[in-house]
Amino acid sequence: MASSDPANAAGRDPRLLLLHPADNVLVARQHVPPGEALLLDGQVVRLAVPLRLGHKIARRAIAAGEAVTKHGAPIGCATSGIHPGEHVHLHNVRSGYTASVALVGADDAALNLAGSDGPGPYDAGARNG
Repeated sequence: MASSDPANAAGRDPRLLLLHPADNVLVARQHVPPGEALLLDGQVVRLAVPLRLGHKIARRAIAAGEAVTKHGAPIGCATSGIHPGEHVHLHNVRSGYTASVALVGADDAALNLAGSDGPGPYDAGARNG
């Protein structure tokens, strides 16, 4: 009998959540210990490190410089190549969140984000280095 769980139907471990079909990461629905075998879109991988609830792993290979996508939108850029099943976090992704997305028109002084000598890191023109 076929499973009614879309994760199983897609060949994906039910402990992992795909938030959007365009995403190249999956999100842990629960803690998964290291060494566990996971099914990622029909491919079996073993976790090298513990995967905590809410953390991401690569759904497929992600090249250095490639956008990391979650909820169908870029959330950062891979700083190195990331293998399928590898933990995706601060050690291999540079954040793509900028003020141009979240704080356009916000008053930096009111948010206490800027010093008296110039714009803060969340101004629309600022970029992560």
